[in-house]
Amino acid sequence: MEDGGPDGELGASLRYLSQRYTMPYDKIKGLLTDIGTEELAHFEMIGAMVYQLTRNLSVEQIKKSGFDTYFVDHTAAVYPVAASGTPWTATYIQSKGDPLADLHENLAAEQKARVTYDNILRLVDDPDIIDPIRFLREREIVHYQRFGEALRLATDKLDKKNFYAYNPAFDK
Repeated sequence: MEDGGPDGELGASLRYLSQRYTMPYDKIKGLLTDIGTEELAHFEMIGAMVYQLTRNLSVEQIKKSGFDTYFVDHTAAVYPVAASGTPWTATYIQSKGDPLADLHENLAAEQKARVTYDNILRLVDDPDIIDPIRFLREREIVHYQRFGEALRLATDKLDKKNFYAYNPAFDK
């Protein structure tokens, strides 16, 4: 299942839901909760598509498609791996505990996810896959915009408690 890669929905959902705990601004904490929950729904969508595409494959189709190595380990179960076959790992979460670092990470993550969907759209010709992938791609763009708004809000709230504004240990 492709959605278990470093730019997939599972990592995004857990990243945002983890970051919310150290986010000092309630409005941004709420945004992280909302987008993290939505990303879990996207993971479910991808899982459903993968299941629908693989559940009735014949042995010949499995071999011809290159799905055989995955099939040996997981049959047709939805198991989060990258397109390369690398299993999902918690290192994909990237939660730092600093509002600006985390928001910049999230902006980059949404763009990388959008590019992943762009690449899928380049390879797929099935309208039953294209339409939901386009929808997911559009949501990545909306999330990017929302994280941009959150970054502006966090930047406006910088004060002596935030190392980006002033850190007496470093700045004299």
